Amino acid sequence: MKNITMKDIADRLNVSTVTVSKALSDKDGVSDELRERIKNIAEEMGYRYNTLAKGMKEGRSYNIGIIIADLFIRDDGDAFYLKMYQSVVKALSRVNYYGIMEIISTDWEKRLMIPNTLSNNKVDGIIILGQMSVDYVNLIKNTSMPVVLLDFYDELLDVDSVISDSFYGSYKVTNHLISQGHKEIGFVGNIFSTSSILDRYLGYFKALLSSGLAVRDDWVLNDRSEDGDYIEVKLPVRMPTAFVCNNDAVAYLFINKLKRSGYRVPGEISVVGFDNDIFATISVPKLTTVEVDVDTMSETAVDAVIRKISGDKHAIGRKVISGKLIIRDSVVNIAQLK
Repeated sequence: MKNITMKDIADRLNVSTVTVSKALSDKDGVSDELRERIKNIAEEMGYRYNTLAKGMKEGRSYNIGIIIADLFIRDDGDAFYLKMYQSVVKALSRVNYYGIMEIISTDWEKRLMIPNTLSNNKVDGIIILGQMSVDYVNLIKNTSMPVVLLDFYDELLDVDSVISDSFYGSYKVTNHLISQGHKEIGFVGNIFSTSSILDRYLGYFKALLSSGLAVRDDWVLNDRSEDGDYIEVKLPVRMPTAFVCNNDAVAYLFINKLKRSGYRVPGEISVVGFDNDIFATISVPKLTTVEVDVDTMSETAVDAVIRKISGDKHAIGRKVISGKLIIRDSVVNIAQLK
């Protein structure tokens, strides 16, 4: 797409480029009426303001720090969080802001080391992407920098957050398994790792209880260490007919584990995921999952942090964004197994 220049705007309004420059930089020599008209046309045409000059005048950097723990993007480069980061950057660009990602190591987080983007005054606000400790979030909050949490929350934190509806999404996908005749359903995920995994477990738990089905501790399988690293999932002695996995990456790995152990998926074991990221489509079979509305979550978080930067004191609290069930090939009707 062509970059819109001041000359393009000038040609559109039949004025000089100097007039456009004066109007956009709020200099004298242009009437208020023409100044407003030029700004409106510039916005309509998608003109990107010179954020450096504009920022120097207004005392802003026009950058937003996007803070993420390295455990979410190391090794296989978690597709979900990279996708969400890209979505946040796109949402920021629409309001003439830039996103600066900073990856926080586990050691840095435990030692409560302030992010470089904050210590160097490079940003006007912070979006924390993915789970971080209460102490670390409070460290950032106490700098008085506008902060919004994206894809996690904590009851102990008085910070605005934007999350997917993990509870109801998991409830829906578990009910889909039940509708296919499954009565013995396990869960894969460390429920103490993140708020999202816990909510997805609780949605799974409610679906089973609502249908009068047993919730067995030996069918809740741990998938990661305390530091967030994936570990080899240990299969129970007696297997259920289906599993709800806390995300698509875990479901992808778990399906491969089942195949190596001699199980047919979905012939003997059905598996569902959550997120609808790249792992849902490269998996064999393709995953039935819950699609997270990444773009709406990103836009909501960006809108919230920009409002804070602009002095709006209104708090959004915890904003929950609904997802939708995506049905593919990883679930079979239990009647077909008999």
